[in-house]
Amino acid sequence: MKIKANGITINYQVDGPDGAPWLVLSNSLATNLTMWDPQARELSRAFRLLRYDQRGHGASEAPAGRYPFDLLIADALALMDALEIRKAHFAGLSMGGATALGLAQQHPERLDRVIVCDSPCQSTPTSSQQWEERIVIAQKQGMDALVEPTVARWFPPEVVKANPPHVDKVRQMIRTTPANGFIGCAAALADHNYAAAVATVKRPVLFLPRRDRFLGGKMRRLQPRHAAPSIANPPGGAIPSD
Repeated sequence: MKIKANGITINYQVDGPDGAPWLVLSNSLATNLTMWDPQARELSRAFRLLRYDQRGHGASEAPAGRYPFDLLIADALALMDALEIRKAHFAGLSMGGATALGLAQQHPERLDRVIVCDSPCQSTPTSSQQWEERIVIAQKQGMDALVEPTVARWFPPEVVKANPPHVDKVRQMIRTTPANGFIGCAAALADHNYAAAVATVKRPVLFLPRRDRFLGGKMRRLQPRHAAPSIANPPGGAIPSD
């Protein structure tokens, strides 16, 4: 389904029983709402589930230019408004995780509980340079050139070698991401910092890091700085990141 929100057309899908609590799922870079298919089958039993394609991804509109990260947050809020969702739980992976934390900071009255998966919610000089390099690749060579390097970052070598069906699904999502959308959202990832104000967040937040000493450590440091009642931070899982 598609709807106009924040000046663009956003693709979305709703599952689950009427009247159940809303849960919004926000995708990572170079994926689309189908990345949540396995989780949606389970979560839609208990929640009214909203999945959507972030700006420039999947079947959502992909304007040219660099996107400020606050624009992605405004998209999520505008989508909730358009669908008349007053309040929801919100979960996101990587780029979607930063969207979740930023939304919790800027519009806490619209959220209940928040789940941030595999995102430090801030850029660094090193990560910014990496994103700028990937932007140049997308501009000059297209998305095909980013497929295998991205898969190699997201999955352990043994998984890539075994090549299970879900890895090919991810390849297809990366390959079919509009270059404009990748460039715009990569620019957002190159310049954002929601970690700095994590102590101001009043909603309960669950931080889910992956098994990565660097990124996992950065995410675990967010939890003690979070002001709201803590939710236990479980051991990191093998969750791919942007």
